Amino acid sequence: MGDRKRRICIMQNVLMLLIGSFISQLYASEDVAFYESFDETFEGRWIVSEKEDYKGVWKHVKSEGHDDYGLLVSDKAKKYAIVKELDEPIDIKDGTVILQYEVRLQNGLECGGAYIKYLRPQGDGWIPKEFDNESPYTIMFGPDKCGATNKVHFILKHKNPNSGEYIEHHLKYPPSVPSDKLTHVYTAILKSDNELRILVDGEEKKKVNFLSNDDFEPPLVPPKTIPDPDDRKPEDWDERAKIPDPVAKKPDDWNEDAPMEIEDEDAVKPEGWLDDEPEEIDDPEATKPEDWDEEEDGEWEAPKIDNPKCEEAPGCGEWKRPMKRNPAYKGKWHAPLIENPNYKGVWKPQLIGNPNYFELDRPNFDPVAAIGIEIWTMQDGLLFDNILIASDERVAESYRGTAWKPKFDEEKEKQKVEEAADSEGLKGVQKVVFYYLYKVADLPFLGDHKVKFLEFLEKAKKQPNLTIGVLLSFVVVFFTILLKLVFGGKKPTKVPAKTRTQTKKSDSVETSNNQESSKEKDEQNEDPAAPRRRNTRREN
Repeated sequence: MGDRKRRICIMQNVLMLLIGSFISQLYASEDVAFYESFDETFEGRWIVSEKEDYKGVWKHVKSEGHDDYGLLVSDKAKKYAIVKELDEPIDIKDGTVILQYEVRLQNGLECGGAYIKYLRPQGDGWIPKEFDNESPYTIMFGPDKCGATNKVHFILKHKNPNSGEYIEHHLKYPPSVPSDKLTHVYTAILKSDNELRILVDGEEKKKVNFLSNDDFEPPLVPPKTIPDPDDRKPEDWDERAKIPDPVAKKPDDWNEDAPMEIEDEDAVKPEGWLDDEPEEIDDPEATKPEDWDEEEDGEWEAPKIDNPKCEEAPGCGEWKRPMKRNPAYKGKWHAPLIENPNYKGVWKPQLIGNPNYFELDRPNFDPVAAIGIEIWTMQDGLLFDNILIASDERVAESYRGTAWKPKFDEEKEKQKVEEAADSEGLKGVQKVVFYYLYKVADLPFLGDHKVKFLEFLEKAKKQPNLTIGVLLSFVVVFFTILLKLVFGGKKPTKVPAKTRTQTKKSDSVETSNNQESSKEKDEQNEDPAAPRRRNTRREN
């Protein structure tokens, strides 16, 4: 008897659960104005634009790693347009409205959009296959990323009741787009008190007020006054705050032609200066190559080297006095500035009443008659799924919990495993790299450089994430030493000019008024680095 009562009790509980579930589903269905799961193919239900610009091919495929289907952007660098016309327009003017959908950037997003347009009723004769970027919408919402642009758009097209013109109002400082390749869910909640909340993965990223002057550009409510477009600045309006003094005159002793620098007359030539010694001499060890043909190659000249006599002397060649700043230098004279007696300030047109001004208690949202995706993207692999329009936040939260969260958690866990595997793989590569670098450091010809190499490697091991940079630096330094050893460490051959300049500065003598040391002036006609050697074969 007890078992029978227990079974009856269990059946009653199951029945109550079924009834509760049915009521919950019924309640939820009343709060869902539109839902697209893409469990079934979009063909026959969504219409692909037949406009010439839209060559991108939409596909109905499973999300990578899941059994869940979505709407896929399948080609790179294409324009895409597809639209779902609703049986009846959805009124979003009153109450709470939730716009929500998922998108997965399976191959990332470097440049392109992944947003949705909620279209208002189109004009007479419009057909879905003509959907394009000119098709009027009420709201555009979703990710957009390219160059400096990285934002989750929210754009409202609102009709001015006075002018009848539709104005785009862009959300200021929108949230950024997640940079990974996981499935993310974007939610816009429009409240009856004019509040707008933007969620990414259920987390609030932005909360604004539709009627605030600080939250949209331009604000929904236009200014009461505007600058008069017909007003013109008077011809005699003077905006100069200061003017040159008209009565000021240049002083008689003001010399505009005085040079900025003059020779330092107090400077004396340093003792031991070698006037008759050139800074460079022919390399005495150089010999003309055996295959040098003067008819073809021209007269051979020995390469130049630094004059060893100049290394111990204060300088070589003709000595010249250094230059110093000219105390008489004043530059070009300008009249001093004075207050402008005719200054009237910066001119601005007078303000008039704005004929397009209106007051607003709540945005006049146009109904949503269709849902469209019209994008241009350089990446493929964008997958749209679970597009929802609802009137209850709990419904949107429920869809996030059942449709999005399990996928996201699975992808996140898989990402962690892959990152851990990549990290381990990199460690293995690093071990191999450092093993061979230590082998190279043992080469006998490195000599005194070996200690420095070993110190360098020890430091690098403490920062293993810099392995590639370490390897490149090691190779550069290694080959630099190798080249020096091969070519004997000699200085590279210098190619002098036909006329040389004095390159060593003389030691200037401090003047009594502590004038600064002046720089030496080059008065030669040619750059000392200009080539004059003829010991290079001519091109035939």
